[in-house]
Amino acid sequence: MAALQELCEPEKVSLICSLLHQSPPGEFGQVVRDLSALVQDDKLVRQEAARVGACHNKNNLTPIQINGRTVLLTRYNDLGGNRFFDPQDKFSFEFDHLRGVTSKPQLHGVMLDEGELWREALHKGLKAYVSCHFPAGNCCVFKKSLGKRQLFGACIEAHQYQPSNHWNSLWKSDWTFALTPFTTQVTGMVLLQIHYFRNANLHVTVSKSVSETLNVIDQRQFATDFVKFLKAEDTKFHIAILENIQALSEDIWGKNLRRKLPVTRTFMNWNKLLNDQYLNTNVSNTEVPPCLLKHSDMVA
Repeated sequence: MAALQELCEPEKVSLICSLLHQSPPGEFGQVVRDLSALVQDDKLVRQEAARVGACHNKNNLTPIQINGRTVLLTRYNDLGGNRFFDPQDKFSFEFDHLRGVTSKPQLHGVMLDEGELWREALHKGLKAYVSCHFPAGNCCVFKKSLGKRQLFGACIEAHQYQPSNHWNSLWKSDWTFALTPFTTQVTGMVLLQIHYFRNANLHVTVSKSVSETLNVIDQRQFATDFVKFLKAEDTKFHIAILENIQALSEDIWGKNLRRKLPVTRTFMNWNKLLNDQYLNTNVSNTEVPPCLLKHSDMVA
């Protein structure tokens, strides 16, 4: 700790920012508090946290509650100056990334043109999908006009933060496309991030980039096809994660560990081992995050 306090200010800033950028989802506030205790310079830590917090929240599609509605903080609805807008209720607000509070709401004018009708149709279809397959999920569709081009961004986030059980997890996906006649290219990314910290410090990050061409006929048809496409990609990603976890478990326990056990040419007395109070206590008290075992509550 003394070594940290002896660093010059630019070195402290570099260290603080590096650690803040590595904050797992749901743990940014705890990292800020820990850094304040380590660096012994609360003003400097909070100053950098306020700046890095904006990037952290937008990257993780952080949901916030305002006027009884959930709004995602993303790069699509960032107006600059810590101000964001809600495309559903058509208003903007300031957000304090350090304290996590909103302020100064005001109307945000949106032209009710054809592009907005497409956005609303997409949002309706996406929300129905998320409500069915992500019980703890949130979503939003954003639109931006560039001349005659209509650009769209669709975001999904579903998290389970359980620090009392020593784990946090986040599932998110981010999709972009520009509506063009007859067909459009949809590109996106799906990501799962897990942090497990009970008697260990396990970080798991898995992501997949996707690109697909979808037909464009009308609002209803495209919204339906878009949701079907997302569901198919989410399901494939989910299945691949479960298969990799199973393969990893078999590799570690079935190969690596067994090869390193001593060869005694005698039978293992498992009943005797299981009756051992120390092993029995540790096995019964070990908790594995549900997100490492199943994901059916998020994707069907």
